Amino acid sequence: MKRETHTIDASGIALGKLAAQIAVLLRGKNKPGFVKHVDEGDFVVVKNFGKVLVTGKKLEQETDYHYTGHMGGLKETVMGELMQTKPDLVLRRAVYRMLPDNKLRDRMIKRLTVKL
Repeated sequence: MKRETHTIDASGIALGKLAAQIAVLLRGKNKPGFVKHVDEGDFVVVKNFGKVLVTGKKLEQETDYHYTGHMGGLKETVMGELMQTKPDLVLRRAVYRMLPDNKLRDRMIKRLTVKL
């Protein structure tokens, strides 16, 4: 199994379409010998993520939740704030939720690199 490196320029691409394209490459669905229980995906490097398009009112309305593990520890952050502080986390979570919910998902997401 040989893993390739794909470089994607994110400027001008909608966030969801970019995440779907990355999920296909990380999973290896673009290869002719795709088998769902084998991790044969490639490495993905995303450039210019600061110029990605976020359509509609998602920057004001989308909220991201984080639970600290303590009582009353549910933290919520608006996507606009998250894009200011940790923009790579927005893409990483969007791609993470598009990958299959099994043991291979954590290995797949480690092959994603986001450059601002």
